Amino acid sequence: MIIWINGGFGAGKTTLAEELHRRLPDAVVYDPEDVGLMLWKWMPPNGDFQHLPSWRELVVATALSLRRHHADTLIVPMSLIRDAYRAEILGGLTDAGEEVLHVFLEVDAGVLRERLNARVTHPDKEWDQAAREFGMTGVDEMVAAAARQPGGTLMLRSDRLTPAELADEVLARADLRQAHGDGKRMRQARSDRTRP
Repeated sequence: MIIWINGGFGAGKTTLAEELHRRLPDAVVYDPEDVGLMLWKWMPPNGDFQHLPSWRELVVATALSLRRHHADTLIVPMSLIRDAYRAEILGGLTDAGEEVLHVFLEVDAGVLRERLNARVTHPDKEWDQAAREFGMTGVDEMVAAAARQPGGTLMLRSDRLTPAELADEVLARADLRQAHGDGKRMRQARSDRTRP
C-alpha cells in the first residue's frame, strides 16, 4: 500500500510520517520534494517544482519503483493542493495497480500560520525565511483545498488529534498490522472503508 499524506505546509505531514514509520519500521518513507531538488540540480530553480511535468512523472515512477523493489508499504508526506496535480499523481499510481490510501490533514488557517512562524527547518536563516514566506502565501488555498478532496480520502484534523491518534486512524483505515508483532513485512492492506 502507498499511504499518501496530504495537507498544507505545517499540517503535520512529516510528524505523522515519522510516527507511522516508527510503527511500521519495514516501510519506506519517500519524500517527493527530493525529486524536485534533484531536478533543480539540472535546471535553474523557478518557483514551485510541482509545475514541472517531469516532477509529476518522476514522482509516480519513483514511487512505483520503491514499492516494487523495496517496500510493501510506502509512506509519502507531500502536499498536493492543486486538484489536477493530485489527480495526475494519485491516478497514475492507482492506474499502475497500486493501492493508495489518501490522507488529508485538515488544520485551521490560524493554527497553520502559528506553526509556520514557529518552524525552523534549515540552519541558513535566509533560506528558512524564504521557505516560511512560501508556505504562508498558500495558507488560505491549503485550508480551502480540504473541501475539494476526492471521495475515499481519509480526512483527519491534525489540530485536534495527537500524532499518535492520527497514526491510529490511518492504520485502522489501512488495516495494516505487523505480522506477529515481530517487525516482519506488513501484509498487503485493504482500504475498503472509504468516505463516500
